[in-house]
Amino acid sequence: MARYPFEVELSELEANLDQYVDAVFVSLESDFLTMPKGQGFVEYPVFEAGYEALKLATDNFRAFEPEAVRNALLKTPMVFIVLRAMLGFTPPEWAYMATRHAGMSVTQGHARTLDRTIRLAPLSPLRCKAAALARLDALVQTACALLREGVTNADPGKLHRLDKADTKHGLTGLRNLAGMGVPYAMLLYERFLGRPFAGHRDSVSELIGDGLETAIEDVLTKAGISFRKTKRAEKISGFDQAPDFILPSEFNPQVVIEAKITEDDGTARDKVTRIQHLAELSEQRKRRGERGFRVIACIGVE
Repeated sequence: MARYPFEVELSELEANLDQYVDAVFVSLESDFLTMPKGQGFVEYPVFEAGYEALKLATDNFRAFEPEAVRNALLKTPMVFIVLRAMLGFTPPEWAYMATRHAGMSVTQGHARTLDRTIRLAPLSPLRCKAAALARLDALVQTACALLREGVTNADPGKLHRLDKADTKHGLTGLRNLAGMGVPYAMLLYERFLGRPFAGHRDSVSELIGDGLETAIEDVLTKAGISFRKTKRAEKISGFDQAPDFILPSEFNPQVVIEAKITEDDGTARDKVTRIQHLAELSEQRKRRGERGFRVIACIGVE
């Protein structure tokens, strides 16, 4: 039976170091096939209860009327999670769309908190104060409008987030998928556990940000300003993390620019942290008698 380094005396370990290194490596296993459920995990029967409640409230997906959907959601909060799975959105993405479509500010933090609250008590009637109820109405109205509309005026060069088998053609697609014998509730449940297009979205994350960086390059070039655009994960002397742009060069930094496209307050917060770090670095240079630099943030929304 193999023995491990922590089970033997130091003299034994030193005398047979390679043997114990091998013993450690052999024992290493990847556990990616299983994951902890954690607090707030939604079991399939609970998800299906929300699905059936939404199906009943919409007359088998024939009519997505906001008031009927809202009433079903208040009675069976799991309806909220099912709606989100239909859309294929994260809570912050849904909040962002609601703010744009309903003309009411729905913060990403509020959407996350609501989602978490519902997952902890998915079948207990939801009680909301007036302000929270108004934000809930905005979320529901947005979801109903998007699901009724489906994909319109799609750009052939882009992938629409609603271009899915169930949502591409509005309510017609929902009814067809639910009625053809496909276990639609199970499809939505698996989508809820892993949002659609996640792999593709991650693979093109740099392309999403490139649009803003290209615009910055154009402005600087037209103005005749010298600049150094850094590459991803590039190491620049004097910087723990290289900023996106250094003006005029890394040898004489006078201005640095950080650019980020985001609709998620988490990624925006990470960028703000980097900006604060750059500002502190500039102050440190000044305290050493060196020349500091200005820090410019260009944060856009997708």
